Amino acid sequence: MLLSDFDYDLPEERIAQTPVEPRNSSRLMVLDPVEKTIEHQHFYDLKKYLEPGDTLIFNDTRVMPARLIGHREPTGGRVEVFLLRRISGDTWETLVQPGKKARPGTTVKFSDELSCEVMDNTDFGGRIVKFSYEGIFEEVLDRLGETPLPPYIHEKLQDKERYQTVYNREEGSAAAPTAGLHFTKEQMEDLKEYGVNLGFLTLHVGLGTFRPVKTDTIEEHQMHREYYSISDETADLVMRTKAAGHRVIAVGTTSIRTLESAATAKGQIAGKSDSTDIFIYPGYDFKIVDAIITNFHLPKSTLIMLISAFAGREFVLDAYKTAVDEKYRFFSFGDAMFIKRPPKK
Repeated sequence: MLLSDFDYDLPEERIAQTPVEPRNSSRLMVLDPVEKTIEHQHFYDLKKYLEPGDTLIFNDTRVMPARLIGHREPTGGRVEVFLLRRISGDTWETLVQPGKKARPGTTVKFSDELSCEVMDNTDFGGRIVKFSYEGIFEEVLDRLGETPLPPYIHEKLQDKERYQTVYNREEGSAAAPTAGLHFTKEQMEDLKEYGVNLGFLTLHVGLGTFRPVKTDTIEEHQMHREYYSISDETADLVMRTKAAGHRVIAVGTTSIRTLESAATAKGQIAGKSDSTDIFIYPGYDFKIVDAIITNFHLPKSTLIMLISAFAGREFVLDAYKTAVDEKYRFFSFGDAMFIKRPPKK
C-alpha cells in the first residue's frame, strides 16, 4: 500500500493547542464500520455505548521529564537531549539536536550535577549516551528535565499533569498515551459501578510516536521497538471477557499494539514483559481487540494506518473529513473516537 493512501487535508486551526476542562467534556465521534454510521457525542456519553461485562484496557505508563537542555563542552553550544529509552544503568537511547555536532566522545553538561557523554550513534539517527550525576538520577531528572509536548503544540501547558493520564503508574514514556487523557477518576469509578471491567498494562512510548514514515510503500517501514508489560491478572481478565462473549476495548493505539503483541492465538493472550515493533496496517487480523477508543491521528502516520486496519481505510478517511467539517479538535489534546466493532469478514 502507498503512503499517500493515508493522507488527508487538515487545516492548522483544527490542531488542539490546549486541553479542555473537565477532561471528559471533549467530543466523541462514534463509528460503526459495519453499518457505516457516524454519531456525534461527548466523552462523558461513553457509558451508553458500553455494556456490563465489557473490559476497558488502559496503558498506565507515565511520561518522563524527558527533555534536557544543556551545552556542549568546551564550546558552549546549545544541545537538546531527548530521552527515549533506558538501555541499562545510566546508558540511554536518545535523540540529540543538533545531531551533527553530537559525535561519539562529545560531552554535554546540563548543570553542575548532571552531564552525559555521547557513546555511539543509532541506526535511526539517535545517540546512545551515558549520564554522570550526583545523587539519584530520577530526582535530578525531575529537577532539570521538562515534560515533552509534541512539536505541533505551540502553547505552554500550565499544568504539567494535564499531559498525564489520571491512572498513570509506571514512569518511562517519551509521550503520553493520549486517548486516556479524556478519562476522569469519577468516570472510571462510574464505569466500574456499572459493571465494566478496568484492566491495565504498560507500554513505554518511544521513538515510534515521533518517527515519520519515509517509505513510499508502507510495508517497507520498520517500527522502533518499545517495552511493554502485561500482568497475568490483566491477561486472565482479557480471556475471561472474551470467553463470556463480551468485548475487550483498547484505550488508545498503545494498548492495541500491546494486546496484539502479547496474543498467543485468536482470543488468547499471555502475561509477559517484552518489547515490540509490531506494525499494524490494513490486512491485519486482530486477535484480541474488539473495539477502540482513540484520538485523531496525523496524516500518513502509522497510527492512522492502525485505525484503518480496524475500521477500513476509506471509512476512516471519510470520518476524518467529517471531523474536519464538524470542527473537531485533532491530535494529543483533541477530541476522541469510539469505534464500536470491527467490520465483518
